[in-house]
Amino acid sequence: MLSIITITFNAEPYLERTIQSILAQTDQDFEYLIIDGGSKDGTLALANKYRDRVNVLVSEPDKGLYDAMNKGLHMAKGPYVWFMNAGDQIAEAEAVYKLKMLMSEGADVIYSDTIMVDEQGQSLGLRSQVTPHRLPEVMHWSKFKYGMLICHQSFVVNKAICPTYDIENLSADIDWEIICLKRAEKISLYPGILSKYLLGGISQKQHRRSLADRYKVLRKHFGWLPNLWNHAFILFRALGDKIK
Repeated sequence: MLSIITITFNAEPYLERTIQSILAQTDQDFEYLIIDGGSKDGTLALANKYRDRVNVLVSEPDKGLYDAMNKGLHMAKGPYVWFMNAGDQIAEAEAVYKLKMLMSEGADVIYSDTIMVDEQGQSLGLRSQVTPHRLPEVMHWSKFKYGMLICHQSFVVNKAICPTYDIENLSADIDWEIICLKRAEKISLYPGILSKYLLGGISQKQHRRSLADRYKVLRKHFGWLPNLWNHAFILFRALGDKIK
């Protein structure tokens, strides 16, 4: 029922924690794909160490993160997809088992909170507690008006409603989640925590462009005037947090 996809590129120090968290699941009835962008370090050797537990392992140059994620989507055979990228971890050993219960009930999107971790894997707290993004118990796409509410790693989707990613936009994950939520007939809150998210992704490394791309995504879904007011709120909230 489920395809778990790991995107990786030159991530030798972090990949093993991801793989081990996936292979530690009590329910091992899932497809596992590793999509590597042609790493030059020991990433591929590390992935090959677990080759007997990996259904698909591809290593070739790509056009970036979202191009690789599109590749994973197209290769996945399961009716549900879950991205758990290099450095991120599944937070609970029972996650796959609990997800399947929700899938069997017809959920198109399953979401949860996320534990944020540093490079050593140490917890920095729940995302809903250390950021302004409070996780609602009842989810609707319109709740994304101030930005991304759900980490990608805590967002499991029926593949039938998944769009492809815009590989030119650094905030394509927000666009992807909103479209999935718009298309979903049933959205379910996962009873627990799905993932641990390693800070320091591409949007943080190219922060200014990421913000501009986020503005474009939200304007597309909310309209230019509401989006302008929403970003004014985001700005004042950020200034208030900085003063605190």
